[in-house]
Amino acid sequence: MKIGLVQYSPVWEDKKSNKEKISVLLNEKKTEIDLLIFPEMTLTGFTMHSEKFAEEIEGESFIYFSSLAEKFHCDVIAGIIEHSSGKYFNSLIHIEKSGKLKNHYHKIHPFSFSNEDKHFSAGDKQIITEIDNWRIGLSICYDLRFPELYRLYAKEKVHLIICIANWPNTRIEHWSTLLKARAIENQCYVVGVNRVGDAQVLHYNGFTSICDPMGKEVISVENEERLIVAEIHKSEVEDVRIKLPFLDDISLI
Repeated sequence: MKIGLVQYSPVWEDKKSNKEKISVLLNEKKTEIDLLIFPEMTLTGFTMHSEKFAEEIEGESFIYFSSLAEKFHCDVIAGIIEHSSGKYFNSLIHIEKSGKLKNHYHKIHPFSFSNEDKHFSAGDKQIITEIDNWRIGLSICYDLRFPELYRLYAKEKVHLIICIANWPNTRIEHWSTLLKARAIENQCYVVGVNRVGDAQVLHYNGFTSICDPMGKEVISVENEERLIVAEIHKSEVEDVRIKLPFLDDISLI
């Protein structure tokens, strides 16, 4: 599978400007890809103004990302602020290349350190989606600190876990280390897509990364605002699990 990771610096709480920035970045695309992945809260940055920017699941942001899926004939994963059943969620949406909604995930662990839990409700279930026989576990930012979620994905033998994020530079070593750890312990690819630039009092330096099933970095990019393209192979996941069948010995969950 060839994936495109969009590492960029969103304009704070400005959906229109961010759509324009993304369009410019994607104009640099020089090869066909199967999946485009964007950072958490893609069009707003990590805002706590949930009531101001929330949308229905197939609202304005969905329409925009759906158009990208159709234009580039690829699946798209992006972050939105969702309003559903009277609650606000930090959500990830998966859109098929046809432009239709395939799946969506509500962040299970709102980041209480920044009061996210006071503005967003917590999700309550893991979500596995699929692209061309790849089984893919979904997660968002702070989820990465909680291995239990990822272990449940491993029990379901996913081939890839995706984490979209707004992870600041002050704790970027945690980001890089945890991405590798999740790949090693669950013997699958782990893709982390982070933003760059400044927002409020925080600085973001990216380190958007792909780790293979042995924990080796396939690619990791610091600070650059660009589309990062890499290819991953499901056979590598299967080979590692056959040669080192550690997942068969999980006993505590």
